[in-house]
Amino acid sequence: MEANIDFHLPPEIAGPLVILCLGLSAYMSAAETAITGASAPRMHRLEQQGNKRAAQVNKLLDRKDEAVSAVLIGNSVMNILSASLTTAVLTSLFGAAGVVYATLIVGALVVVFAEVMPKTWALLRADRVALILAPSILLTLLLLGPIARAVAWVSRNFLYVLGVRAHTTGSEEHTELLRGAIEMHGDDKTDTDAPAEKAMLRNVLDLGDRTVGDVMTHRANVILIDADEPTDSIVTQMLAAPYTRIPLYRGQPDNIVGVVHAKDLFRAVKAAGGPETVKIADVMTTPWFIPESSILFDQLEAFRARHEHFAIVVDEYGALRGIVTLEDIIEEIVGDIEDEHDAIQRDVVQREDGSLICQGTIPVRDLNRAYGWNLPEDVATTIAGLVLHEARRIPEVGQVYAFYGFRFEILKREGTRIAELRIVPPAAIQAA
Repeated sequence: MEANIDFHLPPEIAGPLVILCLGLSAYMSAAETAITGASAPRMHRLEQQGNKRAAQVNKLLDRKDEAVSAVLIGNSVMNILSASLTTAVLTSLFGAAGVVYATLIVGALVVVFAEVMPKTWALLRADRVALILAPSILLTLLLLGPIARAVAWVSRNFLYVLGVRAHTTGSEEHTELLRGAIEMHGDDKTDTDAPAEKAMLRNVLDLGDRTVGDVMTHRANVILIDADEPTDSIVTQMLAAPYTRIPLYRGQPDNIVGVVHAKDLFRAVKAAGGPETVKIADVMTTPWFIPESSILFDQLEAFRARHEHFAIVVDEYGALRGIVTLEDIIEEIVGDIEDEHDAIQRDVVQREDGSLICQGTIPVRDLNRAYGWNLPEDVATTIAGLVLHEARRIPEVGQVYAFYGFRFEILKREGTRIAELRIVPPAAIQAA
């Protein structure tokens, strides 16, 4: 004999159950959005300040994939259960038409009250909602975590079959996220400080991509003193130089034997009552040699660790390439720093037609930062070097080259070096 089981759920019971399911679904939706939208840096800072809820949020962020999977599973179960209960009640009252009624009613309730409203609330206040819901989400993860891990394992295997390889976010992707956040910073036109802040933040990230050779003072512009000269001559040269630290050499400039600090030298001269009895070997310090390929960020850390401000830059053969100071690296972040001893040079003059007259020694990076250009910085350090790289020859005065959308006219040459040139940017070319 066949037994017909007629399952009938009274409306007075089904109604509260449907409301409960929709409420739990709304909670799951808010939890999902809060986890994905919470700011990891802010939560890290709050945890360091002793916020226990922030510590719970950070635990969830460390297991974000698993937490999101758990709340999604719970959300799906609640939505299905609410639809099933509503369908059971309405079909008992209206027959086959109850399926249509249940679909319309539950669909509207789920979209408005279980999806849009909670997700909008959580999206607008992601950090606050994450802090509020963190304990309950951890409980949800505890209950549904095993199921979520099983579902995730099945999903990964299906993706593997389809040729999709799951991978974690690498350091380069994190850097790009930071760059994107920096570019979004200060979009408000009323924030006049934003451009300078954005430039400094970009420059901090660039420290990991640039080398000492990009920012050093080239040997052609380095002041050197012969250590075998009389001490009074060295004192005279130190007083005439605009720097406090000067490298000393013997025989040839590549043979750097020490670095003398002006204060140390003058103290020694005063203590001895004159320069005649002062031996420069007793005053100078041991030079610190670094390769020109050193990364700027690493060099900044090395300066801090050694409590040094000055280093001699050499190439792979040990030949002198230039010098780099702590100030050089700081200027890469904040821009040029000029003190009362710096000789202020007008190396760039902008003309009314939009073109620029500049010295060949101007770094390409400085021009890009000052005028918003995108000239390549990886092929040459100075603008003269960039022209030489593209021209593939030593240009004559008056020659004009066009590349990267710019026009370069050679105005002055000193020996084989481009001393001065005129740069016409794309905007000025189009306006002409």
